[in-house]
Amino acid sequence: MTSKNGGGEPSSTTPVLRRDPYEVLGVTRDSTDQEIKTAYRKLALKYHPDKNANNPEAADLFKEVAYSYTILSDPEKRRQYDAADYQALDSEGMDMEIDLSNLGTVNTVFAALFSKLGVPIKTTISANVLEEALNGTVTVRPLPVGTSVNGKVEKQCAHFFGVTISEEQAQAGIVVRVTSAAQSKFKLLYFEQDANGGYGLALQEDSEKTGKVTSAGMYFLHFQVYRLDSTVNALAMAKDPEAAFFKRLEGLQPCEVSELKPGTHIFAVYGDNFFKPASYMIEALCVKSYEDTTEKLKDVEAQILRKRNELRQFESEYRKALARFQEVTNRYNEEKQSVDELLKQRDSVHSAFTVVRTLSHSVSGSNMSNGSTSKASVEDAKGESPIEDGNSDGKDKSSRKRWFNLNLKGSDKKL
Repeated sequence: MTSKNGGGEPSSTTPVLRRDPYEVLGVTRDSTDQEIKTAYRKLALKYHPDKNANNPEAADLFKEVAYSYTILSDPEKRRQYDAADYQALDSEGMDMEIDLSNLGTVNTVFAALFSKLGVPIKTTISANVLEEALNGTVTVRPLPVGTSVNGKVEKQCAHFFGVTISEEQAQAGIVVRVTSAAQSKFKLLYFEQDANGGYGLALQEDSEKTGKVTSAGMYFLHFQVYRLDSTVNALAMAKDPEAAFFKRLEGLQPCEVSELKPGTHIFAVYGDNFFKPASYMIEALCVKSYEDTTEKLKDVEAQILRKRNELRQFESEYRKALARFQEVTNRYNEEKQSVDELLKQRDSVHSAFTVVRTLSHSVSGSNMSNGSTSKASVEDAKGESPIEDGNSDGKDKSSRKRWFNLNLKGSDKKL
């Protein structure tokens, strides 16, 4: 991404100055979403690394174009930028897309590792695929409404399908879904007819793991539907696991196209695996017989939007409560340490109340001054035996001793 620091070496404290995203894409602040998308598409293709392998400046321009489009294609980020420029944007939440075909083997391995660890990786679509589509040189296979097709697409390649819908089907609504039982990574693409007869990329959905499969879908139901982009704020969320919960619904973004007109529409499945082909099943269906399901989708997405607003408010409350909890936890540890120390001091004071030490000194001094007396006392103590007291136990012991001695002498005589 290009930046200007006004001369001299950049420092860690110097903020990175970026160009106005409207200027980068060559559009005005009044430009529509479609105009912004068209401008981005042309510039991304112009500066795509696949077409500028020996031009490092083009790679920087491509990143700058992608960064600018990340801001202007998101209604919330665009509103924040319009209000306070880059100061209103969280730089850690501005995730970039990477081009797998331009990464090289080592970096692709690292990207695959991050993906395995649960960090979503945004990837760009190969310039060759986009250029062939714009030139109208791609092979388009028919996908009749109400049918499905199974296939396997190579990495960074695409299979194109034409879905022809009638007036009645267009009014009822159309759904195109792709699933992979092999849990392959892929993109579902939607192309619009270009003025020169080719196809320009209009929508894309990255596959997400849902249960035991990966899937992606586009829903043209005549009301606003939403897509959930798990890569939004992915890096920031990885740094703060607690934020992952609160930011989870921030990836819910409105789809740009909510209905299709009668005619043939071009969709594609793009292989987004890091190393191997992607297995998939694509199907197109009319929702006329899915009215209940359509209403459920509208209802649940409305609930999710309300929940997102509630979580935004709750996060503030939670952060305050967490800070207070940390404060009282620290106080708890300090008080616990203080109580333990006081009880330890109390035990020490208690142990000072003892005569054992004084008595031992007294006895020692007496022995040193009158050793004979002490010895006599010991002898007297020995004399006070149970035998002299007439204790029967003492007599028994004495007789057993004499009897033992007599036996020994008798045995000696025999020997």
